[in-house]
Amino acid sequence: MIDNDWLGPLTPEFRKPYYAQLYKFVNEEYRTHTIYPAKQDVFAAYDRTPLEKVKVLILGQDPYHEPGQAHGLCFSVKPGTKVPPSLVNIYKELQDDCGCYIPDNGYLVKWADQGVMLLNTVLTVRAHQAFSHQGKGWEQFTDATIAALNRQDRPVVFMLWGAAAQKKAAMLDNPKHLVLKAAHPSPLSAYKGFMGCRHFSKANDFLSKGGIEPIDWQIENIG
Repeated sequence: MIDNDWLGPLTPEFRKPYYAQLYKFVNEEYRTHTIYPAKQDVFAAYDRTPLEKVKVLILGQDPYHEPGQAHGLCFSVKPGTKVPPSLVNIYKELQDDCGCYIPDNGYLVKWADQGVMLLNTVLTVRAHQAFSHQGKGWEQFTDATIAALNRQDRPVVFMLWGAAAQKKAAMLDNPKHLVLKAAHPSPLSAYKGFMGCRHFSKANDFLSKGGIEPIDWQIENIG
């Protein structure tokens, strides 16, 4: 469960009928199937990045669904796991935009610990079955998360990549925030507007102008 300042805005969600149904469904899925991420990592995005620390929200869809990948932070994979294609493209854009070298791993906890919330709109998935937990209630819960960020009385950057994430822009009406939209970084769409979007430098420029420490986007080599 969540045990930091996210509890305030999200406690009402835990008391709603949809969440009771979601909780029952997810527990049964963990009991009867292989589910990612591990149970203790479902809320990792909240644990790693408390509400008061969030500077940037990057929105993914659902967790990676192959062994050894998902650990609760969107686009991130555990050390020793091959960097997935979407993250390869994110690293290429970072290199072009900010001069970051391309690291030998896809472990993005450094971003999360600096205030980059790496949130999927759906927090669990059945092994080998993308989107298998869509429409079960997670979307309502993560919408409440986005709404809580929208209410924050300080600058926050929202990076919305791909059509599904861009739909969330309708929820973002706080003039203090910066909303950045681009194509999804997957190989299918990265060259239709993600490559060259310069979201990382735009985010840092915006944060700096607001008197907020910018993000060090460089993920270091582990190898």
